[in-house]
Amino acid sequence: MTNKLTRFARWYLTKQINAISYIGLRKHFLKVNDFEKYFLNRNGLEIGGPSQVFTDKGIFPIYRLLNNLDGCNFTNETVWEGSISEGVYDFYPGKTGRQFICEGSSLVFAGNEQYDFLLSSHSLEHHANVIRTLHEWKRVVRPGGILLIIVPEKKFTFDHKRDYTPFDHFVLDEKDNVGEDDLTHLQEILQLHDLTRDRGVGDRQSFERRSRENYLNRCLHQHVFNFGNLSGVANYLQLEILATKFVRPYHNVIFMRKGES
Repeated sequence: MTNKLTRFARWYLTKQINAISYIGLRKHFLKVNDFEKYFLNRNGLEIGGPSQVFTDKGIFPIYRLLNNLDGCNFTNETVWEGSISEGVYDFYPGKTGRQFICEGSSLVFAGNEQYDFLLSSHSLEHHANVIRTLHEWKRVVRPGGILLIIVPEKKFTFDHKRDYTPFDHFVLDEKDNVGEDDLTHLQEILQLHDLTRDRGVGDRQSFERRSRENYLNRCLHQHVFNFGNLSGVANYLQLEILATKFVRPYHNVIFMRKGES
């Protein structure tokens, strides 16, 4: 009985420490790193949102700081957002922007340097041509503006059996003008995707059927990221890396700034 109580006490204490650490991160990371200034009363664009991570209960509570935020989703019906339409982007109580239905890799609705910042949480890995996509995201952000990108850490997701994508592969995708209909990684994904960590997809037959229809649903993780290949892309596009951080349970976070010139 005493051993059980001791184990429970250790578990409970660890849980509380983790909770305190999480709250501390959520409340102080932006201020400690002087990042709030990039979002306070600013106007931005979010790809594939709205995202829980930017709410008041999320790891980076940015929505509350903003003046305006537009949204971009690739279609009117997504696995994550359900049914959506162009018009109002309702991202925070009392705050709205404009919802656009558009490919995230081709932001035809946005002018050059239109936004102060760009947010993307767990969207980049669904894009086939990473460099082209980030080049487009950079285009719409003003000089000195921020790209805040969050991608999954494979060790804690259904991608854990896959290799990280080599930076050179991103360069070849750009050179070959790879489009969003690309299924280059399909066989790798079908072989290595851990269905025990992705129970919502159903059985393997259902997963394979959905994967082959990826252009319609965009569920595939086309690429697997770490801070090494992300840094390679940032350097290639001349984006300054301000900070990188892993946040439990599976978030790789990178803050990048566009040059002033």
